[in-house]
Amino acid sequence: MTPPLIAAWELEEALQGPRPPRLLDCRARLGDPDAGHGLWWKAHLPASHHLDLDRDLAGPPGEGGRHPLPAPEAFTATLQRLGLSPGVPIVVYDDMGGQLAAARAWWMLACWAGHPDVRLLDGGVQAWLARGGELREGDAVTPRASDWTPDYRDAAWVSAEEVASGRALKVDARARERFRGEAEAIDPVAGHIPGAVCRPSADNLAADGHFKPAARLAEELPEAVDAVAYCGSGVTACHNILAYAVAGRPLPRLYPGSWSEWIRDPARPVATGE
Repeated sequence: MTPPLIAAWELEEALQGPRPPRLLDCRARLGDPDAGHGLWWKAHLPASHHLDLDRDLAGPPGEGGRHPLPAPEAFTATLQRLGLSPGVPIVVYDDMGGQLAAARAWWMLACWAGHPDVRLLDGGVQAWLARGGELREGDAVTPRASDWTPDYRDAAWVSAEEVASGRALKVDARARERFRGEAEAIDPVAGHIPGAVCRPSADNLAADGHFKPAARLAEELPEAVDAVAYCGSGVTACHNILAYAVAGRPLPRLYPGSWSEWIRDPARPVATGE
């Protein structure tokens, strides 16, 4: 796997090179399914294509949570539509330091689909603009479809049953007040999975919106031989997995259903506080 991050200056050079990466705009807003496409249409990095959180990076909400993984055949169709293949480098970006859909896209492409060259633009749109990069409006040229059919790595994620029965350290990416059960504006039950530790995804970023240095992340991230990352719906948890990759640490597995699936079964235990 290639280094998981790419700086804005590196992206500038790569776009002028012999194998320019395919750019995927993953901007999204929770609670507004049309916001991401609107942001992309209004202004996006040149030649980038929109990758939608709700339509491309998740299946229909339901028993599997608010953002369950899409069916493999559905995600394969998305990859082929965008002309993606293992021979085409990919850069994903958003405007939230990667905390939302960009990290989810990185995980689905690199860890689940097994693409060998996927990187996230460190600092996102803001870093691109700070380098003097331009944004363009409107549609992009439709790419030639690919025939890539990934061999999905289902060992990279775990089910609710595995979470309940396993001994892996559960790392919760939500804000501390949600973890403690003090505030919950999204899901109907507050708290966390018993035995979990809280590592808010925002803690992976420095004040400038870039990832913290690898050495610092290695010091801060919860350490365990076996870890499972989760959050509210399996999206920001991917930011923690990405942080482990930046730190050069073994990657946690993803619990895609996360809290929004966990609480659908009243028999599953719930903890509050620290």
